[in-house]
Amino acid sequence: MSDKVTVLVAGSWGTALACVLADNGFRVSLWTRSDEQANEINEHHTNRKYLPEAVLPANITATPSLAEAMQDTQAVLIVAPSKAMREVCRQLKPFYHEDMLCVHATKGFETESLKRMSTVISEELGAKESNIVVLSGPSHAEEVVKRMPTTVVVASRNERAAAAAQTLFMNEEYFRVYTNLDMIGVELAGALKNIIALGAGMSDGLGYGDNAKAALLTRGIAEMVRVGSEMGANPLTFAGLAGIGDLMVTGTSRHSRNWRAGYMLGQGKSLDEVMDSMNMVVEGIRTTQAAHDMSRKYDVQMPIAEQLYRVLFEKSDPREAVEALMGRDPKNEMESMKLEIWQQWHS
Repeated sequence: MSDKVTVLVAGSWGTALACVLADNGFRVSLWTRSDEQANEINEHHTNRKYLPEAVLPANITATPSLAEAMQDTQAVLIVAPSKAMREVCRQLKPFYHEDMLCVHATKGFETESLKRMSTVISEELGAKESNIVVLSGPSHAEEVVKRMPTTVVVASRNERAAAAAQTLFMNEEYFRVYTNLDMIGVELAGALKNIIALGAGMSDGLGYGDNAKAALLTRGIAEMVRVGSEMGANPLTFAGLAGIGDLMVTGTSRHSRNWRAGYMLGQGKSLDEVMDSMNMVVEGIRTTQAAHDMSRKYDVQMPIAEQLYRVLFEKSDPREAVEALMGRDPKNEMESMKLEIWQQWHS
């Protein structure tokens, strides 16, 4: 079997995961559309645009040729932005075959169709969705490339595929990997927590303190569980690494691009100003739009996501959004989640 793994594309998270694979002894081919970026990675072993302080292992090579990147590879890791996923997979299809392990690490939805990334990948590659693996969990790229201890989860409906991905990424020194069969829950948790992280950043930007942020994070989990259960996810997944774990790290850290975007919104910047100041994709913005449509499609209340939608796309004032959340009708905490979900969570 080949010792080569291909990573698409060379953003911060794709590059960080390429480093994990390289540390595990694989030859890693990193695909980028940019000749300049490929030359930098190959000649200087850096990717300064996305990870300015990182030095990349010598067994990572970059190429703008997808045919070259995919030649003689045993597995492909796709870390394209959600809005580019379908197009990237269309380009990948001529080089993909069913015996190849396919993992993705993108946390978002296709906004127009509300489809999860595994569904988009399956449709474009002609692959069985059950054979695709998603990697998710609390993991800042900036810490992974410094070999700081990190724990993630890989999920697939195919237990053998999940186990193969676990073997691929597991590093006993700093990168621990668990498996999970609830692919839907892991994908939903990874995407939806970005919305709550935006809200947490916005709360910090408004100067509201820890009480408000703790409430946002906790009630955000309730929203994630409600919509997840309607879409077939296991509620317990949201209590694990892909749910609470990822929400904690994304909603409380300045490494988080979603938190930073929310923080700037809270300080009074417009969405256009926020986007102009970021050099990376902020998935939570697109995901907020998708969640707005999901809440209607599945008839699920998502008040935090709804207020963030109004701030982002209807130019509502962030303080008015907080006032709207605080002024909602009185609720019973347990009754605000479906009884059967609560019983399963605490069984």
